[in-house]
Amino acid sequence: MSEGHFLRFYVHEGQRHHHTLLWEWLLQHANKLGIPGGSAFKAMAGFGRHHVLHEAHFFELAGSLAVEVEFIVTEAESAQLLELIEREKIRVFYACIPARFGIINPDRKDVA
Repeated sequence: MSEGHFLRFYVHEGQRHHHTLLWEWLLQHANKLGIPGGSAFKAMAGFGRHHVLHEAHFFELAGSLAVEVEFIVTEAESAQLLELIEREKIRVFYACIPARFGIINPDRKDVA
């Protein structure tokens, strides 16, 4: 079992950084940092600080819903990723929650 962080970012689905969708940029750069995995999930509905409810509808314009990008990482990996985002001057809301993680019944391919 390891100790670390559950790191989650909330971005608008159409938000970009250097012409790349921000959720995609986060996954790409976390991968380059050696973070072992990450996922992006599109919201069905939600509201933010302006208290406007956005819902997914067939004819809705793209870009108004949130995408959650999350990583389960060590404390050092969390610090690396957050520092990179700060250096890049990306404005993004995030949550960093203490986490215990591991693999139940690991095989030889799993890192200890």
